[in-house]
Amino acid sequence: MNDGSPGSTEEDFAKVVGARLRALRKRRRLSLQAVEEKSGGRLRAVVVGSYERGDRVASIRRIAELAEFYGVPVDTLVSDGAKSRIPSQEGKLVLDLDALRNAPPEAERLATFVASIQRQRNDFGSPVLTIRSEDISLAALLYEIPPAELREKLVAWGVLAASSA
Repeated sequence: MNDGSPGSTEEDFAKVVGARLRALRKRRRLSLQAVEEKSGGRLRAVVVGSYERGDRVASIRRIAELAEFYGVPVDTLVSDGAKSRIPSQEGKLVLDLDALRNAPPEAERLATFVASIQRQRNDFGSPVLTIRSEDISLAALLYEIPPAELREKLVAWGVLAASSA
């Protein structure tokens, strides 16, 4: 039953999830056809497009598959508070250094970059490290992605300390 509040119907949910999916795809500069190709045909362009428009409601299994494809936590697609959990593009971030050591292999370049910051600052005693927005921009260059996308990866890797998440 629609009580008039946002997200109160399946259609509203589909539109919100669709907008988030489209934003993720656009940030990665992918066409719908490229999504299909990069997923090996698992994510068909016509179907992903219908999710993005909100014409079709994705199953939980499909939402999880899309989140994995884009490298983001599922809750960034479905949670009302998803936007607040992804750090803004401004300001500093606090990295959990233990989590960074246990992050996926993809995070190795970031770990090397963070180690150079620690050496530069002579900062080795803390379990966390605060990095500035300029540092985030530089680290994003290592991955050849925009800073906002790197921030999403940090969330997905689980390397942000509680004060940043």
